[in-house]
Amino acid sequence: MNDLKNLKIILLGDSITEGVGASEKKFCYAEVLAQETGMQVLNYGVGGTRIARQERKSAVPSWDEDFNTRARRMEKTADIVAVFGGTNDYGHGFAPVGTPDDQGEDTFYGAINSLFSYLRKTYPTSFLFVMTPIHRVNEQRLTGDGYKPAMLPLKGYVDIIREVAEKYSIPVLDLYKNAGIYPDFEEHRVAYAPDGLHPNDRGHRKLALLVKNFLEQNYLAD
Repeated sequence: MNDLKNLKIILLGDSITEGVGASEKKFCYAEVLAQETGMQVLNYGVGGTRIARQERKSAVPSWDEDFNTRARRMEKTADIVAVFGGTNDYGHGFAPVGTPDDQGEDTFYGAINSLFSYLRKTYPTSFLFVMTPIHRVNEQRLTGDGYKPAMLPLKGYVDIIREVAEKYSIPVLDLYKNAGIYPDFEEHRVAYAPDGLHPNDRGHRKLALLVKNFLEQNYLAD
């Protein structure tokens, strides 16, 4: 088992990484991860943000701080870098899906390619990994939260994240497959994600321990 104590980890994410759903900041998964491992956690989570750049302006300006924009403002040294996003691209992202060879940041494929390429080059010796979105209610609805053009179900975005991560040899913590959170069942929604998306304290702790276990099994020091 790898000792994670005192390592520096960057978390690039959306509202779940920011801590939405937790009753207090100390119960969000980033803080629990720091408590459980002794790592220095740099939290770059901003609620409502999407991986792809949006052509139309959002009702909430901070939502337009897409992952590529914010990645370029992150600290440039870290032992570990994690990316956790995509659920908002599904929920309220109007950017086209695009094609696997896209490099522009205004399609989902292009933004993922751009982000992973930038992180690979910027943190060449860091352990870079990606987390897929967790399940959410109504995830089969092609219009996401209900007010965007029909695109992909949530799993479509998850599959693209998996696909492009493999392209850049980026390990995947597949929370969609393995988190054990399924809020379409009322019992799971009550236990882990009462609003159908954001984890509560128990859900955040579950995520933190999944990340801890993943790193203990997969982190390789250069």
